[in-house]
Formats: sequence, C-alpha cells, structure tokens
Amino acid sequence: MSQGDIMNKSELIKALSEEKKMHVDEATNVVGAFVDSVKEALLRGDRVEIRGFGSFKIKEYDGYTGRNPKTGSVVQVRPKKLPFFRPGKELKEFINE
Repeated sequence: MSQGDIMNKSELIKALSEEKKMHVDEATNVVGAFVDSVKEALLRGDRVEIRGFGSFKIKEYDGYTGRNPKTGSVVQVRPKKLPFFRPGKELKEFINE
C-alpha cells in the first residue's frame, strides 16, 4: 500500500493471514472477534485500552438546538454517543519516525 491508500477489513484479514501464515477463515474469525469484543465493551460503557496502540471509549454529547444549513430552519439535535479513539504514545512515536 502506498501513502494515502485505505486498508479495509478484508485487506487487514489478508495481511494477518499472510503475516501469521494462517488460513483466511481463521484470520477472519480473529479480526471479527476483535472487532466484536471492542464493540461490546463500548456498548457496556467500558474503555478499551491496547497498550502501545491506543484506547477506545464512548463520548456522550448533549442535545442542542441547531439550524438546517439549507433551509435555515431550527432543528433539535438529539443527545448522542460517539466512539472515540486516542492513539497511544508508542503509536504516535512510530508514525512520526
């Protein structure tokens, strides 16, 4: 991959399969289990921390009154929860080497 390309889930599975010399089905299960575990932990309100990589958590945002940019009409924006990723120190250092 060159700079600016996107690695999607199937490419991640392929890379894991090749790097660890495992069958694609096994790599698919590993990646799927990881993603599902992170999602379930976030849904419970837990923070997921992977030392050297980063952490995932849910940020909660209050509702507010906004405006539709096209019509200018007032709209109520409901409160929401969004996933948030914070890179770890080692990942930041690796990226900036």
